[in-house]
Amino acid sequence: MTDLDGIPTPDKSDENFWSALSNLVEPPWNEPTLDDACTMDDRVLDAVRALAERISTRALAYAAADKPFDPVLMTAPDVQLALLRALYEAKLSVDRLAESAATVAGRGGANYAQLGSAWGGIKRQSARLKWPHAVVRKSAKESIPLQYAGGVAVVHHDADTDAWWYTATAADQRIEESDPVHGTYAEAIAGATEFLLAHARPHGQPPA
Repeated sequence: MTDLDGIPTPDKSDENFWSALSNLVEPPWNEPTLDDACTMDDRVLDAVRALAERISTRALAYAAADKPFDPVLMTAPDVQLALLRALYEAKLSVDRLAESAATVAGRGGANYAQLGSAWGGIKRQSARLKWPHAVVRKSAKESIPLQYAGGVAVVHHDADTDAWWYTATAADQRIEESDPVHGTYAEAIAGATEFLLAHARPHGQPPA
């Protein structure tokens, strides 16, 4: 277990909060244990089984007949095919979430070596190929796009005030334009990310 004593934990109201947020903690994570992995398997299975029951033709037939879907019916080959289809959807979800996490981490200061290490230890070049836009060179005149939590934001630099600001459209179609008050790129991207998360599309709600 990593020694946690030296890791700063300021409150958001603390004047050092944003500078602490922009500094990468090393190591960024502790290796998951076998118990962690088993718990993850159980939670993923719960999610994909729920989807499989919603898309399974057999399960839909039981629902139409107003009959309960007994768990033993999950062993039917057609239901297992529905489960396999649900697992594929889970894989797509993981890919989307991984791209978002890599983008936020990369544009917050992580490099491709660190992204590759987090993604199971792939090489720097492989991480760059997987997420080509995650790590960018930030010039003072550059506007930097970000997609996260179903929304999109663009972080800009205001040369007059030498400060960063952002425009964002969240998944629920809420729009926000911040003032150029962020002292660093990391602070602006954190503000944009916080807004996008606060207005993410609720679970199960279709896009607007």
